[in-house]
Amino acid sequence: MEILTQHGLRMPNLGFGTWPMTGAECEAAVKQALELGYRHLDTAERYENEDAVGAGLASSGVARGDVHLTTKVWWDHLSPQAMNEAMARSLEKLRTDYVDLYLIHWPAKDWDLPRTIEALVRLKEEGKARQIGVANFPRPLLRKVVEELKAPIACLQVEYHVTLGQSKLLDYARKHDIALTAYSPLARNKVAEIPEIQAIAKKHGATPAQVALKWLLDQEGVSAVPKAASRANQQANLDSLKLKLDDEDRAAIAHLPKDQRMVSPDFAPDWSDGPEA
Repeated sequence: MEILTQHGLRMPNLGFGTWPMTGAECEAAVKQALELGYRHLDTAERYENEDAVGAGLASSGVARGDVHLTTKVWWDHLSPQAMNEAMARSLEKLRTDYVDLYLIHWPAKDWDLPRTIEALVRLKEEGKARQIGVANFPRPLLRKVVEELKAPIACLQVEYHVTLGQSKLLDYARKHDIALTAYSPLARNKVAEIPEIQAIAKKHGATPAQVALKWLLDQEGVSAVPKAASRANQQANLDSLKLKLDDEDRAAIAHLPKDQRMVSPDFAPDWSDGPEA
């Protein structure tokens, strides 16, 4: 498993996503994933499962220092005081005194962006977050945070899969040494219905999900956090790392539509990319 090291990260490129699992199901799934060899867990304040993730990690027998742990702060907790309180709650639920990566989950509509970023950076300086980043930021907003506010952003998490292209964001992230984590990497399981992906899977004796994951994980600086509750699916996702896609496979995927966004709530930002720069 490749380890992404942008801005001091130590983040395995294949992670374990936990949304929308909660409670005992989530705790058991986290423990099982760690037993199988996952070392990258992804959760969020809004998922309401940080306590279960913390319990699963604690009961797994895997040392805290051997696991990369990401959580996120919700968009209505972005004032400095609210963010500090959110971090305190997250750490308590996760049973740890630090997270490896702390992300702003979504940009807010009306916010004091410089104060928010200042508060995020302070959490890094205090050691509560080893690294910091953002999620669901379009490129113009990411550029403002990185170039104007000079924030040490280590990771950008966005929806990314075989039918939603993120080439401009990925180019920008690479230019600024920022990792890109793909959420919904299986397009809410719709990859299983795509004939071209089915054909590639059949050719390699793999599943469509494994093809879609390996396509992402083969890209420089990209990680993915698929959710899987069952042991079989968790192992299948790990086994995607063994798959070897060829140029013909990549060309077929390149010709798929790249505008199929699955996640765009009413509070989402303007996804337009803005002028070239």
